[in-house]
Amino acid sequence: MKELEKCKLCPIQCQINRNKGELGKCKAGSKIKLGLYSLHYDEEPCISGEKGSGTVFFSNCNLKCKFCQNYKISCEGKGEEITIERLSEIFLEEQQKGANNINLVTATPYVLHVIEAIKLAKKQGLKIPILYNTSGYETIETLKKLEGYIDIYLPDFKYYDNNLALRLSGIKDYREVTEKAILEMYKQVGKNEYDENGLLKKGMIIRHLVLPNNIQNSKNILKWIKDNMPNDITISLMAQYFPTYKACEDKEINRKLTKQEYEEIENYLYELGIENGYMQELEEDEEKYVPKF
Repeated sequence: MKELEKCKLCPIQCQINRNKGELGKCKAGSKIKLGLYSLHYDEEPCISGEKGSGTVFFSNCNLKCKFCQNYKISCEGKGEEITIERLSEIFLEEQQKGANNINLVTATPYVLHVIEAIKLAKKQGLKIPILYNTSGYETIETLKKLEGYIDIYLPDFKYYDNNLALRLSGIKDYREVTEKAILEMYKQVGKNEYDENGLLKKGMIIRHLVLPNNIQNSKNILKWIKDNMPNDITISLMAQYFPTYKACEDKEINRKLTKQEYEEIENYLYELGIENGYMQELEEDEEKYVPKF
């Protein structure tokens, strides 16, 4: 873990000494910190399947999104410190429970630890795919460390407008960094491969969460995907946004999507001719908002 003495794992490049207790923007220390781990059934069908995805939520994040639905874990750092050995055991336990994959959520600050845990777990029989579930804001150098260890990349592409990224997530260069990262991820894993049950075993799905009052942002992202990725790329368009955390205080995003907004994005998606992917249903019940793929 010598690299943590001058941490440059994410694009913010804090270069602080995590081994001496210094904290950068993400607030991650020298040890792994987990918010929770469990079988998760609400991912895309080719990921969750019937048995669920072995989801591991890491605490802390370098993006402080105003609308983060997991803000207790990602922004406030709720969780428990564990060892690399314990993380490898968790991977094996999830496999034993029948998980289709190991789903690493917001693992960027702990990439060095994760790689060692994967090595240990594979020596002890870990066979299911490893999935890297990320904000998309990654350095090429860190992604290259992961090459060969990650079977499936699941990046978000949140913002095309950097001013929006700065206002909502505190990041100045989100678009340029994420574009390069997504291209690197695809370069590593290539075209999607599925098993006999239709479960994704290798490849990539680009996710985008549609934000209220920011339909052009979503259109620009879809257009970039169409123009820069192979025709067989798979996307996941998400309608699950609801105002939580600091979003409730922001007049632009303090409501759910409207049916008209989501239909406009849906129509644009068809106009572009993007063929592979998923669209969440827009749940309009004010009392219940459950993602459905």
